[in-house]
Amino acid sequence: MTAKTGADARSMFQLVTRRAQSLGAVDQTALLSALPVPVVLLDRANRFRFVNHMAEQFLGMSSSQLGGLRLSDLVPTDNPIFSLIAQVRETDVTVSDHDLTLESPRLRKSGITVQGSPLPEEPGSVILVMQDASAARTLDRQLTFRSAARSVSGMAAILAHEVKNPLSGIRGAAQLLEASVVDGDRELTVLIRDEADRIRDLVDRMEVFGEKPAQHGPVNIHRVLEHVRRLAHSGFAAHIAIREEYDPSLPHVFGNRDQLIQILLNLVKNAAESITGSEVATEGEIILVTAYQHGVRLAVPGTDQRMHLPLVVCVRDNGPGIPADILPNLFDPFVTSKPSGSGLGLALVAKLVSDHGGLIEVDSRPGRTEFRLHLPMMQDDKTDTL
Repeated sequence: MTAKTGADARSMFQLVTRRAQSLGAVDQTALLSALPVPVVLLDRANRFRFVNHMAEQFLGMSSSQLGGLRLSDLVPTDNPIFSLIAQVRETDVTVSDHDLTLESPRLRKSGITVQGSPLPEEPGSVILVMQDASAARTLDRQLTFRSAARSVSGMAAILAHEVKNPLSGIRGAAQLLEASVVDGDRELTVLIRDEADRIRDLVDRMEVFGEKPAQHGPVNIHRVLEHVRRLAHSGFAAHIAIREEYDPSLPHVFGNRDQLIQILLNLVKNAAESITGSEVATEGEIILVTAYQHGVRLAVPGTDQRMHLPLVVCVRDNGPGIPADILPNLFDPFVTSKPSGSGLGLALVAKLVSDHGGLIEVDSRPGRTEFRLHLPMMQDDKTDTL
């Protein structure tokens, strides 16, 4: 997988603005409309003069809605983006800023790179080219998760070969001793047997990280979510309300049904466990959300396809949240906040999402934790759903 970040993005921004500045108004509009990045043209009063299609998606509003607005209607005037715009007008040169947050009741974007450039033929007007770097950072982290998962896979293969066989012998010997030792020593043989079983189970859990190819095809994600909801309600989340907020027009996911069930069941189980025993246990709620939005384009592992990720599936809960000290490494193997957890569940989730060519993100604060899956859609959606 690859993503355009850093110097590549800056080079693209510079090329876009130089090209736009060299064209007439009609050609500028045609060029900016076709660009695969959000582009906004503001007049001297910071009113929206032009937004391309990508900017409409980025801002969550149509060009007709934005036409009567100023930038201050979307972003507070103390936001650093206004300082950038002022600097462009004062210096008449291109100015860039990175890792900006654009947040208001209408807009919530973080990790944004913005490049502002003057428009010589319209003094005071500024072209803003914006890039959401959060997806690229998430992708970089996910590549790290996948490498870590491969390390676990290699470790599991070694353990399976070097440990499981002698472990069976140790367990068998403990069973034989158990029948012949005195009562005081029988406790020790039971301890040996139980610990041997625990090590074997740990190796078995690690073996699921193996690089086994899985068949992908069209999957109705709502049927998957309904299956997961039924399993949860009949077991670990019987006491927790599960609410759905679905986009019924969502196209099929390009994926593996069993793996998607495994991913979502793990996330819902974690949400239920975070609620259980917390202050909100009696009013605990899990919300399952599906939505369609524009996504980054990525290569799907194991294929020559490049797909975008417009399908979003969220698992949200109102539990106490994830401790801040483990949040940055949450998907690393053996990282867990549970006293009896192995720390392999979310590492496996990250690996399976990566195997789908997708991304996983998490936002957490007390009272609200949300895991977001960005998944590829089935391009030729003519076959029956899995």
